[in-house]
Amino acid sequence: QVLLVESGGGLVQAGGSLTLSCAASGSTFSINAMAWYRQAPGKERELVAIITDGGSINYADSVKGRFTISRDNGKNTVYLQMNSLKSEDTAVYYCNARRFDYFESWGRGTQVTVSS
Repeated sequence: QVLLVESGGGLVQAGGSLTLSCAASGSTFSINAMAWYRQAPGKERELVAIITDGGSINYADSVKGRFTISRDNGKNTVYLQMNSLKSEDTAVYYCNARRFDYFESWGRGTQVTVSS
């Protein structure tokens, strides 16, 4: 079992920066990938960024060059550094962890609101 808790959401002006954190606890040794998803009102949840146990990283096209996903050495915390934020980034951001057996865990989400 993996428990995920997001933090760092809030209100930020367009063009500003914000960093989200996701703390993982429990069977963290079983995690082979962690990711950030987001869901805007009326839209489907979408993958924002993912980082694998081997260090491979992928970003959604909409955030490439602006967002950076990273993970600490112990793989207990994953971060999402968001720069040059724009109103379209407004959404609830969710942390996701995938285990080697493909089971997934989700955080409760943290609201990010970007004002224009």
